[in-house]
Amino acid sequence: MSKLIQAVRGMYDSHGMDARLWGRLDQAYGRVMRRYAYDAVRTPIVESVGLFARAIGEVTDVVEKEMYVFEDRGGEKLALRPEGTAGVVRAGIENGLLYNQIQKFWYAGPMYRYERPQKGRNRQFHQMGAEVFGLQGPDIDIELIEMTAELWRELGILDGVTLEINTLGQSDERRAYRDQLVEFLRANFDALDADSQNRVDSNPLRVLDSKSPDTQALLAAAPTLMDFLGDQSRAHFDALKAGLDDAGIAYRVNPRLVRGLDYYNLTVFEWTTQHLGAQGTICGGGRYDGLVEQLGGKPTPGVGFALGVERVLLLIEALDQVPGDLQRDADVFMMATSDAGETRIRQLARELRAVSEQRISVLHGGGSFKSRMKKADRSGARVLVLLGDDEQANNQLSLKPLRGQGEQITIAQHGWLDALAALDK
Repeated sequence: MSKLIQAVRGMYDSHGMDARLWGRLDQAYGRVMRRYAYDAVRTPIVESVGLFARAIGEVTDVVEKEMYVFEDRGGEKLALRPEGTAGVVRAGIENGLLYNQIQKFWYAGPMYRYERPQKGRNRQFHQMGAEVFGLQGPDIDIELIEMTAELWRELGILDGVTLEINTLGQSDERRAYRDQLVEFLRANFDALDADSQNRVDSNPLRVLDSKSPDTQALLAAAPTLMDFLGDQSRAHFDALKAGLDDAGIAYRVNPRLVRGLDYYNLTVFEWTTQHLGAQGTICGGGRYDGLVEQLGGKPTPGVGFALGVERVLLLIEALDQVPGDLQRDADVFMMATSDAGETRIRQLARELRAVSEQRISVLHGGGSFKSRMKKADRSGARVLVLLGDDEQANNQLSLKPLRGQGEQITIAQHGWLDALAALDK
C-alpha cells in the first residue's frame, strides 16, 4: 500500500460546518463592504521578497523568522504573502490608482507565516481586510472601525469583543520617544524577558507588546508615547475618540498597543476577546501614511484593517452564535416515495430553486419508504415535500413539517410554491 499523503503541517482543509460558517462570514463581509461602497481588489499570493522587507520592516519577526521565501527557476527571490496591505499598496502604485485619488478597497484570501501551529494560528491562514487611500482625517479611521463593529453585530459577536485604540503619533515623535524608551529598557535590561531583550535595540516599541507579565509590570514605570505627541497628533486622536463616542462604539485606550508591523502611524486599533485564550486578537489595523512613498509611490495617506477569518469563526462558535440554518443539511427536503415519481420531483425542485435562496435537497438513491423518511429526517430540513403515488396520480403534493407540531397537508401542484412559503410565516 502506498504511503498516505497528508496536508502540509499548519495548513488544513475546511469542510462541513466550518465551511458553511465560512461562507456565511463571506456573505456578511460582502454586504458590509457594499453598504460602504468599497471595491474588491485581488492581488497575487506570491510577491517579491523586497516588497515585504521594505513595507513590514527588516527586523520584524515576520520578515526575520516567519516568511515563506524561495527562489524560482529564474533565480528571483519570492515570498508567499504574510499579510495583505503591502500587496494592495504595490498594486495601487503599479496600476496608477493612488496619487491624487481617493480609493476604498477590500480583499480576502490566504496568507502564510512559518510559525508553530496552534488553535487560531496556522501557517496558512486567511484574512479579510480593507484599505483606504487619499484621506488624512480621523473620520475615515472612524468609518473603518464602524464597519468592523457593524460586521460583529451582524455576526452576533459584538458583545464578546473589546475595541482597544492608541496613537503612535508621527515618525519624529516616535523617534524622540524611542530614545527615552531605549534608555529605560537598558536600565532595566536584566528584568526583561528574553524576547524583549532581543528587541531593545532593533525594535524597542514591540517590547510594549510583550506577553510576559513581569515585563508588563516593569513597563508601568516606562515613559509613554502620549507625552511626546505634538498638537496635531493629539487633535487627531481626540477627534477619533469623539467620533467613536458619537457612533456609540465603546473602546479602551491602551497605551501599550503598538501593532506588530513597522509601517503604522497615528491611529492603531485592535478588536480583542477573552473567549479564545492566547489568540485573543481577531482584527487589527491603523494608519500608514508613509507606506506608499516608502514603496516607491508619491506621498499618499493610507489606513486599513485586517481580520483573521479562522479566529472570527472560532469566536462565533465559542459564543454559540452559529446560525440555526447552518446546523442542518437542507432547509427543504424533497422526495418521491417511489422511483416512478423521481423525474417529477426533480422538476418541482427546479421550480423552487428558481425563486428561492433556501437550501433544497432532493433524495437520490431510492430505497424503501422507511429508509427515505430517515434520510429526510437526518437532513435537518424544516419541511418535507413529498410526492407519493396517490399525489402523483391526482397532480398533488404533500407538505410535511419535520420540526415542531405542524400537520402534514396535501395540496394541488399548481400554486404549491405559495403554500410552501405560507408554512414559513
